[in-house]
Amino acid sequence: MQVVADVGGIPGKDCNGFCKYCYFRKVKEVKAFGCAHCLPNKIGCDRCSKGITDSQSEFRSPFEVITEVQNALMMQPNFRENDIKVNISGGGDVSCYPYLENLTANLNQLSLKSHLGYTCGKGITESEIASRLINNGVDEVTFTVFSTDPKLRREWVKDKKPEEALKACQIFCENADLTGAGVIIPGVNDGDVLRQTCNTLEEWGAKGFILMRFANTFNEGLILGNEPILKGIESQPVEEFGQLVEEINKEYNFRVTGTPLCDPETGGPFAIAKDENEIFLQFIKKVTGEATIITSKIAAPFISKIFDKIDADNVNVIGVPKEIACLITKEDLEQIDLSEVKQAVIIPGRAFVHQLDAERILSADGVERIVGRGPDTLTIDGELSFDKTDENVIEEELTQFNDLVDAINFFGMRI
Repeated sequence: MQVVADVGGIPGKDCNGFCKYCYFRKVKEVKAFGCAHCLPNKIGCDRCSKGITDSQSEFRSPFEVITEVQNALMMQPNFRENDIKVNISGGGDVSCYPYLENLTANLNQLSLKSHLGYTCGKGITESEIASRLINNGVDEVTFTVFSTDPKLRREWVKDKKPEEALKACQIFCENADLTGAGVIIPGVNDGDVLRQTCNTLEEWGAKGFILMRFANTFNEGLILGNEPILKGIESQPVEEFGQLVEEINKEYNFRVTGTPLCDPETGGPFAIAKDENEIFLQFIKKVTGEATIITSKIAAPFISKIFDKIDADNVNVIGVPKEIACLITKEDLEQIDLSEVKQAVIIPGRAFVHQLDAERILSADGVERIVGRGPDTLTIDGELSFDKTDENVIEEELTQFNDLVDAINFFGMRI
């Protein structure tokens, strides 16, 4: 079990400056999108305004963070201390958190081990802090390496002391479970540079590596008005990126996953769509309703395949140009050909669309449509499936698809 210790922090400010490729770079004031958490007659809430930019709070005091962790533990009266790990994360870079050593020491006194959530290591000015953090009970680290070439880190990660950060990365690899990560920029840290990074991480003893596809356009997920982040660079096509993940996984002995595609170990995303897993589809409930599912460009073929295999003829799937379903906005819905949409529509649970906007846009042709929301997720992204088995992934996907069928049968009920 993991408990989150949110240390706060604002991107660009509490991370020693933006990386050149950062999703939040160039973001200015963001107008509220609307989402499932908004009030029924009001567009905008903390999640779809401040929350989406991770700009809600500066770094918090260690006392406040520890208190929040203790309160979370009190809600789990039957926990055994050895089963608990504290995931230290925030909006900035946790290595820049000025009280990190103090926080981990206090958690260690409570017999709690710590996981340093995503860090670029830009707050590490001398490598021995890694040893001290390990002595404080840090036994897991997710480290955005980008490249083990100090020159590339200095230029692209804006790391002022890349050699010290990489030395710390090595110490973590040798004494804890370190998962490396890298946003892959075509022509910068792919190809031979990527292989050298993987060679070094494998030599140091890293647990694995997460490859992250670079996004540079609105349809790829930049919904904060900050596209393009890098002019003159085109993102790698999704299919090619998936092939790259497969290649790296075959070439190295550590665990390799990718986001948005793929996890070679578990078959994700949408493991149950694969032919060899067809036997598991018998555990999906019977579809009795009639509805249109709106999802992303990447997810649509997988979802369509699953519903075709279970003979759900009354369900059709429309993929909008947006590649990530939870980043769908009202602009995506406005591009849909309404002649293909049934009277009941299911949109992604986490889509950044208010119910009022969804109903207005999807009924613009004069057909008053019922709009429901599906589950927040239908599969497990490569970032989250890293520590899961193929059985874990299939079980969770079946649960989520049954929730989707429940939504279809409820909103698309046929009399």
